[in-house]
Amino acid sequence: MRDLFKIFLDSLNETLAAAIVIFAASILLYNLTRNLRDRITRTSAIVLGCVTMAYGCDVLISLEPMPNTMIALTRIQWIGLAFIPVATYHLSDALLATTGLPSRGRRRRVIRILYLIATCFLVLAAFTDTLIKPDIYQNQVSVQAQFLFPLFTSYYIIANLVALLNVWRARRRCLTSSTQRRMTYLLFTVLIPSIGIFPYSALLKPGTEFSLNGLILVNIANILMILMLIFLSYPLSFFGSRIPDRVVKAELLRFILRGPMTGVLALIVIIFTEPTTQIIGVLGRQFMPFGVVAVILLWQWVIHIGLPALERRWIYHDEDDEQLNKLQTLSERLLTRSDLMQLLEAVLESACDYLRVEKAFVAALLENNPEFVRSVGQITLTEEALQHEITHLIQNLSNGDVQQWGNYWVKPLYSHRTINTPRLIGMLGVEATGDTFELNQDDSVILNRFADRAASVLDDILLQSEVYAALEGLLPQFTITRERAAEVEYLPGRNNTLASSHNLPERDQIIEQVRAALRHYWGGPGMTNSRLIELQVVQNALPENDFNAVKALRTVLTQAIENQRPEGERDYRSAEWLIYNILTLRFIDNKKVKDVARRLYISEANLYRKQNTAIEAVAETILSMEQQCLEAI
Repeated sequence: MRDLFKIFLDSLNETLAAAIVIFAASILLYNLTRNLRDRITRTSAIVLGCVTMAYGCDVLISLEPMPNTMIALTRIQWIGLAFIPVATYHLSDALLATTGLPSRGRRRRVIRILYLIATCFLVLAAFTDTLIKPDIYQNQVSVQAQFLFPLFTSYYIIANLVALLNVWRARRRCLTSSTQRRMTYLLFTVLIPSIGIFPYSALLKPGTEFSLNGLILVNIANILMILMLIFLSYPLSFFGSRIPDRVVKAELLRFILRGPMTGVLALIVIIFTEPTTQIIGVLGRQFMPFGVVAVILLWQWVIHIGLPALERRWIYHDEDDEQLNKLQTLSERLLTRSDLMQLLEAVLESACDYLRVEKAFVAALLENNPEFVRSVGQITLTEEALQHEITHLIQNLSNGDVQQWGNYWVKPLYSHRTINTPRLIGMLGVEATGDTFELNQDDSVILNRFADRAASVLDDILLQSEVYAALEGLLPQFTITRERAAEVEYLPGRNNTLASSHNLPERDQIIEQVRAALRHYWGGPGMTNSRLIELQVVQNALPENDFNAVKALRTVLTQAIENQRPEGERDYRSAEWLIYNILTLRFIDNKKVKDVARRLYISEANLYRKQNTAIEAVAETILSMEQQCLEAI
């Protein structure tokens, strides 16, 4: 029984070591993909990399390779062991700098010295026996400390204690309860990676770590290591993030459940079924693929069912739960324009099949912007004709049911969103096959059904266009992010670096706000609620624009657009004039994409790409203008 328990503990140790590698590597990749430019993210990646290296070598050693390979892996493992103290100190320095106390040079010099010391210990462990001496003990590798090991231990303890002191100092500089709470989490967990991977077995007799008591202690330590890694990743996820706290929590929860946890469950099935003699009459090795697939599918189903409840319980609650449900419902009901166009095309094709005609269309009858929304077959009508006869069409369709327009029979489409009477929003046109439009009762019912479907889709297209326009104008104006919150969460630094860094707005924010303002150049929330109005260059333009903020912003945008104009006579075919032409035609002249693309002799897809480049050019110009204004103050 004792031997069976020891075998179980040995397998559990392998599983937990591999699980630590999975969690550390997953969190490392998660942080790197979120915000690689943030210093805390980069330094925490070094810590997690050290943990991954140390435990990854343990996993490879547990596979019982050749003795020489096991000894080589034991020495390679010291990449993580030697650098984990300085990585922890480096992380603590980044945390302290985030709170407003950047290094004046002393901490940077200490970091460089510690990295040099870590490199020396790595060389000693990898190529000499002066620090550690690995030996083979009962088909497993055992490490014994040598005469330089106490020196390494001193370096290990001192570096980690100073790192802990830095985190404590950073916590004292936190002003808000949330940042104090996160820094408290870090205060208790920042040393866990260093404590977890320290080579304690080097201080024991050979083979002691493979005894029953040794395996029990190692497994307990591994379980605590996994929990602390998750606990450590939680507060670190907030630093440098530009999204709200609860979104960070939700993303981290989903990532851990769908990523590392899925990998760990699959690993457990592999490790515990592979050596099994029989499972339901099948050899364990043969049953293993089925077991892995079954566990992964079952776990994904559990996540799908349980994740909303977990989010409501741990992240969103009270009125937030109601708001979340409304946002999710909006997300589910909103369709892209392409989706709605496909629905409209399906309605037109069905109408053509039923009426035995080849051409049909749906047109939006808006007096300020009538257009053919979708068509089937090669229709001979043009938008110029539609715009010329819009008043006549609206009057005729309002007085009757089906009217003839050119070679088409057109039926009015009404919106039923208005309270009193339906509002005419468009028309359904089908090819005329004779001089009179005659349908029996059944055909009239079917045609009315097609018209109702087309009206419903067209109504949604028009409504969602308004929703998208409002969102496009409003979303860039939300400027409170985790990065901005840092200004009020920590004590000011010696040089007040956090406050001064926001004198010049961020490039990404300016681009989004310029995009919204240009979309609503002649009116809309993208202009009236724009954060660009706060820029000094716009404030300077107020006196010459009757102190009207929107007019001042429009003047600055116009000036930035004019700065993109090349010298010489305007040319609509020249690549040199492309940026300026796009800006003027799309935003100042407010022309449609297809008209601009045809005017500039380019495809619509290429126009969208060049339009993004043009918006970025305007944003860069405004940033340059703003910098000049700030320097002049």
